[in-house]
Amino acid sequence: MKINSEVIARTSLRLLDDVGLDGLSMRLVAQELGVRAPTLYWHVKNKQQLLDAMATLIYVEAAERLTPPQGAPWEDWLADWARHLRQAMLGHRDGARVLAGTYVNHPAVYHGVELTLRTLKDAGFTLGEAARGFPALLHFTIGYTIEEQAHTSAAYGGDNPYTPERIAAGIDPERFPLTAEASGDLLSLDEDTGFEHGLRVVVLGLRAVREERERRAARG
Repeated sequence: MKINSEVIARTSLRLLDDVGLDGLSMRLVAQELGVRAPTLYWHVKNKQQLLDAMATLIYVEAAERLTPPQGAPWEDWLADWARHLRQAMLGHRDGARVLAGTYVNHPAVYHGVELTLRTLKDAGFTLGEAARGFPALLHFTIGYTIEEQAHTSAAYGGDNPYTPERIAAGIDPERFPLTAEASGDLLSLDEDTGFEHGLRVVVLGLRAVREERERRAARG
């Protein structure tokens, strides 16, 4: 097999499902590929570049599913974009941690950004509003998925503290009655419901920013 950065990244993603981000090392990847670790450094200089290459594959998987809105409401289209990205990250153990803070540079990425900016501009947003609003959606999606994967982390083994029973047992309902009653919603034990609620908050917030600017403009 010819070794290149994409082969290394794909191999690393397969290993990630077994060992998690903390267990992933250049030495382990080299062993899986049947080469010595120095061979990898011809293609990725360090672990950060390895993470960048892995993150690129995850992001591209989501971005390549994007198509123009074709008459769909911008809110629905933008929400679907976030859902695609979340599912791409959930496809790999610690996938959201891999994507967070990495440098992703690929034509599919810029295609996704361009399509998002165009969709929002066509919906009446200024370019500045669109350019600041998209990262808000992106950061919510990555951050939520980091927490979601942490709650179900294999690192806990059979002693996961995020089970409903253990969470309920750890909150004193007499001292913290509202916290005890709302614990399931606060900690998003129903991950899909929690994500959809947060997604709605972000999208409605973007709409409110546009509408507030339009009201100010109308008042002169």
